Amino acid sequence: MHLPSHPADSSETNTNFLRRVARLMLRAARSDHPSKALPVIRRVHAARAVPAGRITELYHARQTLQLKHMFSTVATELGYDSWDACKRDIERRPSALLDRFRLDLGAFGDYEHVWFSDAPAAQAWQREHGGRVVVYGSQAVVMST
Repeated sequence: MHLPSHPADSSETNTNFLRRVARLMLRAARSDHPSKALPVIRRVHAARAVPAGRITELYHARQTLQLKHMFSTVATELGYDSWDACKRDIERRPSALLDRFRLDLGAFGDYEHVWFSDAPAAQAWQREHGGRVVVYGSQAVVMST
């Protein structure tokens, strides 16, 4: 899979990018390697994209996961109630909103990453040192070149 060296280099729509992310998530979730499957399984569980009591139950049932579960997870992580709501709105949003997913895919591999426990701490550091803040769940990362 080819990713642009910088998100601004891509002409891919936000929706198409998220579709690609969801397909990659599904492939990882179904993997026989726990190190690939579990990070996605945890995200699906946290997003409540499928009714599962425990992460271990979901892990053992991972072959039953479908693309719709990944779409639901991505939409929830972006703050939407559903994938349909996300699709209706996401093209109006700046592509930088999706940088969290680009970070997962390694699009910022040539950047130095400095992690923080929350966005305000990252923004304070960024004001002094420069770089680009990417919010990642409840954490944040500042990337500097």
